[in-house]
Amino acid sequence: MGNCLTLNSSGTAALPMNTNFKLASPLPSWPPGNGFASGTIDLGGLVVSQTSSLTKVWATMEGGPDNLGASFYESSPLPDGFYTLGSYARPNNQPLTGWILVGKDNSSAALKPPVDYTPVWNSEALTLKKEGNGYIWYPVPPDGYKAIGYIITNSPNKPPLDTVRCVRANLTDQCEADTWIWGQDSIGINLFTSRPSTRGLQAQGVSVGTFVASIPGATTPSLSCLKNNGNISSNMPTLDQIKALFEAYSPYIYFHPDEQYLPSSVNWFFSNGALLYHKGDESNPVPVQPNGTNLPQGGPNDGEYWLDLPQDKAGKDRVAKGDLLSAEAYLHVKPMLGGTFTDIAVWLFYPFNGPTRAKVKFVKNIKLGRIGEHVGDWEHMALRISNFNGELNKVYYSEHSGGTWVDASNLQFISGNKPVGYSSLHGHAMYSKPGLYLQGSDGIGLRNDAAESEMTMDTGVRYSVVAAEYLENGIVEPPWLNYARKWGPKIDYDTKSELKKIEKFLIGMLKSEFKKIVESLPDEVLGEDGPTGPKMKNSWSGDEV
Repeated sequence: MGNCLTLNSSGTAALPMNTNFKLASPLPSWPPGNGFASGTIDLGGLVVSQTSSLTKVWATMEGGPDNLGASFYESSPLPDGFYTLGSYARPNNQPLTGWILVGKDNSSAALKPPVDYTPVWNSEALTLKKEGNGYIWYPVPPDGYKAIGYIITNSPNKPPLDTVRCVRANLTDQCEADTWIWGQDSIGINLFTSRPSTRGLQAQGVSVGTFVASIPGATTPSLSCLKNNGNISSNMPTLDQIKALFEAYSPYIYFHPDEQYLPSSVNWFFSNGALLYHKGDESNPVPVQPNGTNLPQGGPNDGEYWLDLPQDKAGKDRVAKGDLLSAEAYLHVKPMLGGTFTDIAVWLFYPFNGPTRAKVKFVKNIKLGRIGEHVGDWEHMALRISNFNGELNKVYYSEHSGGTWVDASNLQFISGNKPVGYSSLHGHAMYSKPGLYLQGSDGIGLRNDAAESEMTMDTGVRYSVVAAEYLENGIVEPPWLNYARKWGPKIDYDTKSELKKIEKFLIGMLKSEFKKIVESLPDEVLGEDGPTGPKMKNSWSGDEV
């Protein structure tokens, strides 16, 4: 792809455009239906389009992530009838995968130019490596309007007022800083990506792709996100489109070569002796029917019911190991960021979570006895897909009580655009790359080992869409999804005696460092305690952590 030279907002020559990151394979043609992948979304009077046509305005080669600097862009060329809402910034330690929303007025005065610009910051006093000087400007909105993004120029002159548009206040929402882009206190500014402050199934806030600034010791002018006042579901994929999307992006998962506890389908777990216990009648557990038709529905997680493995040792050991051949991916499809993106949460069920291991300096592999074991384990990844064009934007990897979003440019792909995931040994936390992930610091913590093996799962082979609320009557949720209690029993045991078995192998400082690890362990690790199911997680109706 060739570079191009265009004029930036200040009327001077911009720097050459960077080549954009592309997915491993071209996007397929999605099945027709509704407004999904139509290129534009009507937010209820303001039509927006997602553009990756970006022309570089200014760059610095120091500061920010990995001290590699950042590059700043404007939308150029603009689609006919659309206006810039702000500039875009990207850290130089990542490929250019950028997009930014541009807007077109579809009602009476949804957009207006600013009445002036306020200088926010400039690089003139900086001695770090840079391509000329950069200037950040705040568009001062007219009454009843909000600024959505700053404007970057490479000239000290104010940009023309016609460069950018402000948005009518009722079409905006509150936003917050998200991921660090560039800067440091010594530079006098820090820049972050922005996102809506409220996110979830019904939240109306829309990410624009602009950046926000923080200046030490000063108050920076506030920016807003956009708000979808229209029908959030109108640009969501149909069931046929969901299937096409998942066929294109279904994750390919590697299990550790030493993994003993593999996933299974929920129905396999039920059909192979899983038992339902009722408090006060523990001596009479009931076999769970296929698909969980006899599980109590809804209600609070009150400890009245729980699931467990078969009672006989042979059955218990066999079911705990799972059954990879039956394993199935369970999909929850939901609108995110005001219906401009679709999240496909990909849930896997493991009948058993194995014991935890630790690392203490040069003692690399300390087995923690029963600590970390529990019946039932739900783990997931989430695909975030643009509703403008159906392109995969990023993937979320769940990691115990948290997780990590990974941009598409940093993913490993297989068989086209299928992102790869690695399930960690025994604990089944999900990671985007193999290696040792230590929960701790300074060489001390709990081990999460991820590696390739011949044990794999292409989630696109066996999957079912278990929930997509916006389709209303389109999906029948399985009974087990609305079981609100634990998928495993709570078993208290003498944690101290378990740890004493390990401490005797450590000496001096290592023993005290090991005690610090144990004191930092979450309650669910100290003693067996089964998890609740996917629908009971905060991420079900909200955003990922």
